[in-house]
Amino acid sequence: MSVRTVVHLVRHGEVHNPTGILYGRLEGFKLSELGQRQALTVAEHLAGSDIAHVVASPLQRAQETAGPIVDSHQLDLVTDEQLIEADNVFEGKRVSIGDGALRSPRHWPHMHNPFLPSWGEPYLHIARRMLGAVYRARAAAAGHEAVCVSHQLPIWTLRRFLEGKRLWHDPRRRQCSLASVTSLMFDNESLVAIRYREPAGASSPKVTGA
Repeated sequence: MSVRTVVHLVRHGEVHNPTGILYGRLEGFKLSELGQRQALTVAEHLAGSDIAHVVASPLQRAQETAGPIVDSHQLDLVTDEQLIEADNVFEGKRVSIGDGALRSPRHWPHMHNPFLPSWGEPYLHIARRMLGAVYRARAAAAGHEAVCVSHQLPIWTLRRFLEGKRLWHDPRRRQCSLASVTSLMFDNESLVAIRYREPAGASSPKVTGA
């Protein structure tokens, strides 16, 4: 018998980041007021879905984005460490082009291999841990729908992996806006379709610390 399950990958909402740093896995970065509204918007978008399981990255911004979703469906929030943001040596620094850490020669050795990448967690490792989190969510919500709240790079890397594309890419071309929903449709254990939506509207992947 065919069992249809959907796993929605939700990116967190906008973060309060007045200094514009790459906050990565740093603690204490919560949703901005706009981010809180975006979390409510994505929860409203998913209100009519058959959500049976909600899991989030342990980082505050992901937990806060998941809050309205679990409240809407009267579920308990599960935390999965494998949904966390990618590790990055530039964490805590400004990294805009022509600004901050990238202008300093002492940081240039970290930039020698953009295909791995040399400045952070390998793309393949990100894809594999995210896929494991998706499989666990799919199993927990078999025959229904699950939500995994994560971060831009992990979601985009997994999508490229599932679509059979190379994992290294131009960050400015990521299709993963704030509070966006990337839905993975499964027929039993087979992925049959990927759908992308922006219930809170588009946001620029060029904005550091968004």
